Amino acid sequence: MTTPRISIVTPAFDVAPFIGDAVASARAQSDTRWEMVIVDDGSRDGTAMAAERAAEGDPRIRILRQANAGVSAARMAGIAAASGDMLLFLDADDWLAPDALARLGAALDAAPDSVAAYGPWAAVAEAARPGDPPLRLKAGPYPSGDILRRLLVENLLANGGHLLARRAAFDRAGGFRPTLRYGEDWECWIRLALEGPFATVEGRDPLLYVRERGGSAYRRMARDPAAFAPAMAAIWSNQALAQRLGPQAAASIRRRAEAENDWVVGKEMLRHGARAEGLRVLRGAALAAPSVKRLALLAAAHTLPALPRRLHGPFARYPETREV
Repeated sequence: MTTPRISIVTPAFDVAPFIGDAVASARAQSDTRWEMVIVDDGSRDGTAMAAERAAEGDPRIRILRQANAGVSAARMAGIAAASGDMLLFLDADDWLAPDALARLGAALDAAPDSVAAYGPWAAVAEAARPGDPPLRLKAGPYPSGDILRRLLVENLLANGGHLLARRAAFDRAGGFRPTLRYGEDWECWIRLALEGPFATVEGRDPLLYVRERGGSAYRRMARDPAAFAPAMAAIWSNQALAQRLGPQAAASIRRRAEAENDWVVGKEMLRHGARAEGLRVLRGAALAAPSVKRLALLAAAHTLPALPRRLHGPFARYPETREV
């Protein structure tokens, strides 16, 4: 097999029902210059065997096994075994559009100074299969060029499945930190943005389909203010960031980031049924970083009991059966 252009790195933990779709989406790529490194992170449900069945007969796909060490450690193990000049981090329960690698690769080729390219994605239901309609489309527009300041305020990516990074720039940035349990990808993208500009993919069609699973880290942790603290500490203790921004700009952007985190926490509290506490947190976030859109959403959040469920938008309650 010739040296691949793109290495798809896929950490996998207890995703036997889903990993076949991820593997099939790699095998269906219109750009065939890829390899896939799947790292089974101590799964207990036959994930590795499901991956082997889906990959049967394709030498571009390798499956590694390790004791459970977390998603960042699994990604780093996959990166160490990868040989491509570009990296894409496909979660094992998501899947790629057939032209994802071609579009991402073209965006990077067209912007030789860029360290990464990214673009649209879509959210799908937990039980969805390729071809099913998405729950919603995140088509952008996405900022390009130096996105550092924007990225510091909010994570612009669902995950690494709709981002293609140059291997050399990713290595310089230092990769994922295994010590972070939540926000580890956001912290990594910020260090990658310190290395150079990001390019964006043309068009509105999704590159990636992301399952909204009841057991996801976001669903479990985003309503807990303490969950954000380790990633925020890692981000803002970075001396390269302090040097790039200067003390005044850094302090201002950090306050906006903290307000954005609080908005997420408040929204997730509402979605989990903690109405009074969620509204309190949302009010504080809106006061710290007011905008017309945010104030309108805050007003809507206070009137949810009087609105039909279909109009609850970003504050819609999670189904009870999917709570964790």
